[in-house]
Formats: sequence, structure tokens, C-alpha cells
Amino acid sequence: MKASDLFVRALEAEGVEYVFAIPGEENLDLLESLRGSRINLVVTRHEQAAGFMAATYGRLTGRSGVCLSTLGPGATNLVTAAAYAQLGAMPMVMVTGQKPIKSSKQGQFQIIDIVDMMQPLTKFTRTIISGDNVPAHVREAFRQSQEERPGAAHLELPEDIACELSTMPVLEPSYTRRPIAEEKAIRQAAEAIKAACRPLLLIGAGGNRKLTAKMLREFVEKLGIPAVTTQMGKGVIDESGPHFIGNTALSDHDFVHRAIDQADLIINVGHDVVEKPPFFMRPGGAEVVHINFSSAQVDPVYFPQIEVVGDIANSLWQLKERLEPQEQWSFAKAHRIRDALQKHIHEGNGDGSFPIRPQRLVKEIRDVMPEKGILALDNGMYKLWFARNYPAHSSNSILLDNALATMGAGLPSAMAAKLVFPERQVVAICGDGGFMMNSQELETAVRLKQDLVILLLRDDSYGMIKWKQKQMEFLDFGLDFGNPDFVAYAESYGAHGHRIAATAELKPLIERCWQQGGVHLIDVPINYSDNDRILNREIRELADKL
Repeated sequence: MKASDLFVRALEAEGVEYVFAIPGEENLDLLESLRGSRINLVVTRHEQAAGFMAATYGRLTGRSGVCLSTLGPGATNLVTAAAYAQLGAMPMVMVTGQKPIKSSKQGQFQIIDIVDMMQPLTKFTRTIISGDNVPAHVREAFRQSQEERPGAAHLELPEDIACELSTMPVLEPSYTRRPIAEEKAIRQAAEAIKAACRPLLLIGAGGNRKLTAKMLREFVEKLGIPAVTTQMGKGVIDESGPHFIGNTALSDHDFVHRAIDQADLIINVGHDVVEKPPFFMRPGGAEVVHINFSSAQVDPVYFPQIEVVGDIANSLWQLKERLEPQEQWSFAKAHRIRDALQKHIHEGNGDGSFPIRPQRLVKEIRDVMPEKGILALDNGMYKLWFARNYPAHSSNSILLDNALATMGAGLPSAMAAKLVFPERQVVAICGDGGFMMNSQELETAVRLKQDLVILLLRDDSYGMIKWKQKQMEFLDFGLDFGNPDFVAYAESYGAHGHRIAATAELKPLIERCWQQGGVHLIDVPINYSDNDRILNREIRELADKL
């Protein structure tokens, strides 16, 4: 069997449904092998978008998404997507081509050391130097990319190896179960939680896994312990429920940080150092129980006293079975903080001024989105508002990146979400800066005949950096740009373009777009002028009174 055919059969054995790709001449044998496969080839308009789609597929399914590029510039265009998946713990396998490695006569044309380039960005990177190595390397790439903590893996398939013959069989995936925490650690954690007066549950990115989310909900419902999430933990528990306090969208002075400060014990589930620390430990402060797949990375501000290391869902189940609500537990202050935060979030929801203000935008989107609908956020100022103000009801119903925090991922992520969940309503929310970094993928969405709504939040500048610039008391400089006519731009790709002229138009327009079907881009002018007043001065003044 030709090595490229063997490679595709190995992908099929791993359950691969899609390969997101921009092929080159070094991939032509592999492309021909894919032609006869049950795997769907999704051709994108930029390798970065292919990588973002593969990573998001991995995030939503727990199975490695696959993307493909050629050598040289195609491979270098995958670098940002590799970092996106690696920092965000999204399982992804990248496949890149290469010139023949046994008898190349093309000198150094387009040749760089791709494997070495991918070394710091992946869990596993290899050149396949023989057709007989294909099954083992594919199996190992998928194993490592999916194993906790998930991330990126890379395989380089040279042109001459792809057409080699091999008689090696495909290696089927093995059945594995994660180790569980030892009984002594569970007992110690349970005793600490029982003895606490003001315990608090903090859910990080590692808690946002399918089975873990289910067990976290059961844990909270049984014990009634208040819960806080990081940005990448959003939706793990129902954020409209009575036990949810808030999300750590801002650095250190929001209401939710007062709830963390008042706790005497923090049950920290799925802590991931890629996110900004939701709290700083200090000697003599709150005791911390670290529950995760792996032990804590200790530093001056994080040194948990109790570590429960093993499968998180199993650890939570064991603790749930040992615990009952305790008489001395007091959640009154945490609930007062929650109520104050909710009151502050709802202020401004009725502001109908135009351009639309962020707090009204979030309310409009929450009102129109079904419970199982998915928001895919690019990176910009609006991300903080959605993280803080948008109540998520289910895990991975709001896709945001608080790890690499790259611009340009919003539209490709929404497209991948629609492929995984074609029955759900999916909305991409992008700033004008981030959208234009991968706006060409509108053509891909149209070609895939997707039903997709893209909200283009337009402020004609890099708004997040403008906010930071103002905070640092620098003059307004170097962050403004021009934009195309986005309605005409969308229509040039075969999508539908819209522009609102009043805040009240947004919600009914989104509903009409869903009814009509197809790809819709809505140009939404946005007013960020209240950022400093609300997210800095006002929050600090109000929260300090609690």
C-alpha cells in the first residue's frame, strides 16, 4: 500500500471526520488518497484559519482536529494556530508536506526546518522518514494531542515518503482510562472542605471538559457551595443558577474578586497557568485545594496546601459522595456580592442609544440566543463584556480564547462549531480588527452552505489597546484605521450583508437572518466610551464598599 493511503487509513482509524487544508504540490499524493476516503476535505483560504478550525473541532469534541498545509510558507502560517491549540489545551494534529528527503535536487527552495520550528509549540513533532513508520507516528501524534493536558501535535510527510510502498498495518487506538486520585488525598480534601466556614469553588479551563462539567454541576447542586469561573471555564455550570457568583473577566478589582477574597478555603478545579491568575495566594490566607489532572506548578502566588491529582470528574464524584452541607458554612457575603454584581451588570441594559453600547449588546445577544446556541468570540474589547455580562448555560456554549488570545480566530471557530453542531444556532462575534485578519473565510462558509451569523462590531480602531492606552494616560495615537463597506464586502463573497442604524434593529435582524438561512454579516457600530468609567473607576468604588 502506498504510504499516503496508509496515512489516510490511519486517520480514519482515529475517527477523523474533517481535514482542514490548503494543500500544495508536496501534498498531492496525500490529496489523492483523501479523494477516495470518507474523510471530508475542507479547503480554506488561509492556513491559519484551517488550524483554528481544527483546534476548535478538538475543543468541542475532545478528538484531535486535523489540518494540512504544504512546506515552507504554508507551514509557517500554521504557527499561530499551533500556539492557539497548545496554550488553549485543544487537541489538534497538523500535517505538513516537505520536499523529498532522500534525493532532493531543489537546493533550499522553500525549505525550513519545520519540525524544529514546531518543537516549542507542540507536544509531539516528527518527520516521517519511512512509509513503515506511518502507523506508529500517526497513533502517537493523536495519543499525545488528546492526552491530558491536550494540545498540538505535528507530522511532516515528505513528498518521496508519501509515495513509498509499505505493508505495515494500521494501529487501532487503544482504550485508556485516566488514573484516579489516591484515597488519602480525597480524604484530606474532604476534611478541609468540611472544616471550612466560607468555602468557594473556582473553575478553570481544565474543568471545561465534557464529563467534568457534568460532575461539577452535580457537586454544586448537592452542596450549594458558591462558584466562580475563569473565562475559559465559562458555562461549566449554569450561570443563571443561584450558586454562580461571576466570572473573573477583569484582572483584580471586580465584585467577583471580593467573593474570592472573603473565602477561607478555595476549591480550585482545573487551574491552568495559561490564564491570568484569578487570585493570588499569600501566607496565612485562604487554604487552597488543587483538583486537577496534574499536580500544581508552584510559584510565589500559587502553592496549594492540598493536591488531588487524577481524573477531575472522578475526584469530584468521590468528594461529592463523602460530603454533605455543613452547619457552619456561611455563604451570605458571597451571595450579597453576587446580587451586587448582577445589579451592576443589568444597569445600562436598557440604554437604547446608538451606536450600541456593550452592555446593551450583550443583553440583546443573550435574549436572542437559544440555550444551546454557541457564541464564537474573536479577541477584542467586547470579550471582557461577554465574559462578565453574558450568562452561559452550558459548557462550550461561549467559545473564547483566554490563552493565546489571538485575533482572527472568531470566524473560523464559528465555522468549525457549525460543522460539529449543524443543528445549533451559531454566532461569530468579531471586532473589525480581528475580523479582517481572516475575513476571506466568508467564501469558505458560503461554499460550505453554512447557516451562520457574524456580528461585526465596528469602532474603526484597535479598541482594546485604545482602552489600555487611555488607562496608562497616553495620548490617543496609532490605533485607528479605515474599513471597507462591510455590506458590499459580504455580498462580494456571496454572503448577505446588513448594517443596523438603531440599537432596536439588532435582535429582530438576527432572527430574520436565522429564518432566511445562509451566511449573514451584520455591521454593528459600537460605542466603547464607557469602558474606563464602568470597568475601572465605577467597579472599584462599588466593590470596595462590600
